[in-house]
Amino acid sequence: MGNKLEGKCAIVTGSGRGVGRAVALALAEEGAKVVVNGVTRTPEEGADLAPVEVTAEEIRKLGGEAAVSYDPVGDFVAAERLTKLCVDTFGRLDILVNVAGIVRDRMIHNMSEEEWDSVLDTHLKGTFNMCHFAAGLMRAQKSGRIINTGSAAWQGAVGQVNYSASKGGIASLTRTLARELGRYGITVNCIIPMAATRITANEQVKANFKRQYEEGKITWQVYQERINMPGPEHVGRVAAYLASDAAADINGLLVRSAGGVVGIYNEPKIWKIIHKDVNKFGAWELDELEELFPKILLNEYVNPQPPVA
Repeated sequence: MGNKLEGKCAIVTGSGRGVGRAVALALAEEGAKVVVNGVTRTPEEGADLAPVEVTAEEIRKLGGEAAVSYDPVGDFVAAERLTKLCVDTFGRLDILVNVAGIVRDRMIHNMSEEEWDSVLDTHLKGTFNMCHFAAGLMRAQKSGRIINTGSAAWQGAVGQVNYSASKGGIASLTRTLARELGRYGITVNCIIPMAATRITANEQVKANFKRQYEEGKITWQVYQERINMPGPEHVGRVAAYLASDAAADINGLLVRSAGGVVGIYNEPKIWKIIHKDVNKFGAWELDELEELFPKILLNEYVNPQPPVA
């Protein structure tokens, strides 16, 4: 057991399995008291307890303190109840890590409204709900750490329009909250993990990666990286670092955590421009755009998915 988070109280949503469990254990290993949250009440095969209960027991075996919540974070009232549980049980809330998520993969023309809503509700609305209630508490105590979970899918992932949109929203939410809350001593960052879990490394996902490689959409190297992803343990250590006092000045970053690789994403910015003084010469004409747009703005551009003949 370490002591870098001694005296800190945390909530980790979606911590019954995968990345969430790894994060909860990593925080506990550094001395944090942890509310373990998840919605699955049925034990996994070979287990006697529900996933969140298993995580809580693992924390207690480490000598730590844990409480369990089955509140669904996509429900506004339930999110408030979860936040209150941490305060009532441990006295305060210092660390919030939003990991809870689901996938409902489908191409957009086949996606149902329920498949869209359920993913956005869990990922994006759930993250908002938890941040909303945590922010009030953390502002009052003038300190806190919020760590959201994104995905490389925010850059675009075929067949995951709902998941990609939710993760893109979380990236923007993170950057905005960092600016809203930083003045109160609260940092808000987002981890973009690459880790093998039941969501990211099931047979359907692996088959999709294989198809993408065979269709030339990803390279052999990328294909191998995706089907041989490391476990989620490394993500927990990165989250514990971002939750610690050592990371007090790290705010608003998207942090990549992929096995031995830790990095940060660049800040979005306009790359190239064409400019016209519209007050003097009027609005852009289509002929002008047809000439200048490809010549200046597209000279290094490649269509990510051209039409198939």
